[in-house]
Amino acid sequence: MLEAQRELRALLERQPVHFFVREYYPRLDAARRALAEFLDADPDHLAFVQNATTGVNSVLRSMRFEAGDELLVSNHEYNACRNVLDFVAAQAGARVVVAEIPFPIESPEQVLDAVISAVSERTRLALLDHVTSATGLVLPIERLLRALEERGVVTLVDGAHAPGMLPLSLSSLKPAYYTGNCHKWLCAPKGAGFLYVRPDLQAGVRPAVISHGANTRDESRSRFRHEFDWVGTTDPTAWLSVPVAIETLRGLVPGGWPEIQRRNRELVLAGRRVLLKALGLPEPAPEEMIGSLAALPLPDGPPGTPSPLYVDELQARLHEEHRIEVPVSPWPAPPKRVLRISAQLYNSLSDYEFLASKLPEALGRQSS
Repeated sequence: MLEAQRELRALLERQPVHFFVREYYPRLDAARRALAEFLDADPDHLAFVQNATTGVNSVLRSMRFEAGDELLVSNHEYNACRNVLDFVAAQAGARVVVAEIPFPIESPEQVLDAVISAVSERTRLALLDHVTSATGLVLPIERLLRALEERGVVTLVDGAHAPGMLPLSLSSLKPAYYTGNCHKWLCAPKGAGFLYVRPDLQAGVRPAVISHGANTRDESRSRFRHEFDWVGTTDPTAWLSVPVAIETLRGLVPGGWPEIQRRNRELVLAGRRVLLKALGLPEPAPEEMIGSLAALPLPDGPPGTPSPLYVDELQARLHEEHRIEVPVSPWPAPPKRVLRISAQLYNSLSDYEFLASKLPEALGRQSS
C-alpha cells in the first residue's frame, strides 16, 4: 500500500497541474467506487476525509443546536470525538448526556438499556461507537439505530474501527451519518477515512475546511461531493490508495475478506483466553461483542490526569523490557485502566502467550 502511495505521490509531484486538473477527479471517483463496493454503499453518499475524527467534526460542526437540546453519547466514546461534542454543545448552550455502558459487561441488552434510558424528549442527536476504542466492544449498532430512529433521534456512528474488522453494509444499516477509518483494519495509508451521509441530510453537512466547492457552478456532481472532494491543495494519495489496500488484503488468504475477519476474531478470542487465565480474570464481555479487539480490566494504575498521548507505566515497561507494544489506557478515568489486544494477519497465538508470560510479573512490580 505504501509503495502504491509512493508511486501516486511521485506522479503528483512530477506535474502537479496535470495531476490535479486532469487526473485527480477520475482517480478519486474510482477510489470512491471501490470503497463504496466494499462498504455496500452508494458512492454518491460517500466522501473521503482524513479520519473518523474529521468526519465527526464535519457533521457536528455543521449542525445547529439550541439551548436546552440534549446530545447523547456513551462513556466509551473516543476522547477526540467526545471533545467535538462538548465543543458544539458549549457553543449552543446544549447539554451532553452520557449513557453509562458497563464494562465488564454481560450482554448487548445492557448497551440498549443504557442508551435508550438516557433518551428524553430533548435528545437531538446520539454519537455512538460501532466498535469502542478503549474497551473493544462491538455495540449492537443496528438495534440502536432503529430504537433511536423510533424516538426521533438522529445518530452519528463513529465507526473508526469497523471497516475491515466487521462485515459492514451501509445500505442495510441505513445510518443518518457514519464515519470510519481506512488506515486501521483496511491497512490503507494514514490520512484515509470516509464519511457517509444519508442523501436527505447532505445539503446540511459541510466539510471541516470550506474551499472552492462552496460556490462552484459546476453541476456535474453534487455540492456535497464538490465540497468534500476539494478541501484545498493537499496530498490525496492516501485516499487514492484505498482500492489497492482492499484488493491486496483480499488476496492474502483464500476466502478473502470474510476469512480475514473470521481468522482475526478467532485469534483475538484465543489470545484473550490466554491472558484471562494468566491473570485469573473472568470474561469481561461476551464473545458476541468482540470483533478483532479485546480489552481486559487491570488493577488500578497511578493517579493523575493523562495527556492525549498518555503512555501508562506498565505499557512503557513491557515495551522497554520485552519489546511488547500493547495499549494500556485509562478507562473510564485514572486510576482505572484497561489493556487492549488486537489481531491481524501478521499475529499468531504465540504473541499473546508471550505477553501472558510477562504481564503478571510486570503488574506485580508496578504495585509493589
